[in-house]
Amino acid sequence: MPDACPQDLIDFAAALADAARAVIRPHFRTPIAIDRKSDNTPVTIADRDAESAMRALIGQNYPEHGIIGEEFGNSAGSGDLTWVLDPIDGTKSFISGRPIFGTLIALAQGGRPVLGIIDQPILDERWIGAEGHPTIFNGKEITTRACGAIGDAMANSTSPELFKGTDVAPFASLSGAVWHMQYGGDCYAYAMLTMGFLDVIVEADLKPYDFCALAPIVSGAGGMITDWRGQPLTLESDGRVAAAGDPSLMPHVIKILNR
Repeated sequence: MPDACPQDLIDFAAALADAARAVIRPHFRTPIAIDRKSDNTPVTIADRDAESAMRALIGQNYPEHGIIGEEFGNSAGSGDLTWVLDPIDGTKSFISGRPIFGTLIALAQGGRPVLGIIDQPILDERWIGAEGHPTIFNGKEITTRACGAIGDAMANSTSPELFKGTDVAPFASLSGAVWHMQYGGDCYAYAMLTMGFLDVIVEADLKPYDFCALAPIVSGAGGMITDWRGQPLTLESDGRVAAAGDPSLMPHVIKILNR
C-alpha cells in the first residue's frame, strides 16, 4: 500500500457502512429479541445481520482479504490486508434506544490499522480516517482541540467496570488528575474527541474490533492514540487504550497510567 490509503478502499469501506446502516436502522427502537453471549454481553439480529452484510460484500469484492468480526470470528486472507468489523459498538445503547452507538469498520495492513470508519446510522453521522488523509466528518475536515494541562482535560471512559486488578489504581489516578471524568458512549466518545468536545479517553479490556477503526480517525484529526505504554495500536495490542485530542497531553497520560 502507498503512503496514503487508496481512495478505492476508502470508498469501499463507506459502502460497507452503508450496508450495515440498511440493516440496523429498521431495528432501532423496535421490539427486538436480545440474546446474551457467553460473556453476558447482549447481541441482537441487528448485530449479526449487519456483520453478515459486510462480510458478504468483502467476499464479493476482496475475497483475498482477511476478516475479523465481533459476531462471526476470524477468516484468514491470502495477503496482509484484514478488515476488522464491529457491526454495533455499543449494543447496550442500541437496545436502550440511545443513538450513541456506532458501526466500526477498519482495514489493517500487516496488523496495523490504516483506515477506519465510525458510522452512526440513526443520526446520519460518519467519521472517516485513513492514513495520508485528514479525518472527515460528513464530508468536512475536523480537528481536535488544544488542551495544554491535564488538570483542564475533559476525560471519558466507557465504564469504570472495564478496569480490573492492577488496572484499577492507574485509572483512579488518571481520574483524579483530569478536570472531569465521565462515562459512556463507546466509540461515539472518540468521535467527540476528534471534534474537540473531549480531551482524553482511557479504556481497558478492548478487542481489536473495538479499537482498530479508532486509530486512523483520531490520528487524522490531529490527536494521538496508543496503548498504555505509548505504543501504536495493532491487532496484537492488549486492549488497554489511551487517546488524547492534544498530543502534548499524551506523555502525562502515559506517565500517570504507568506510575
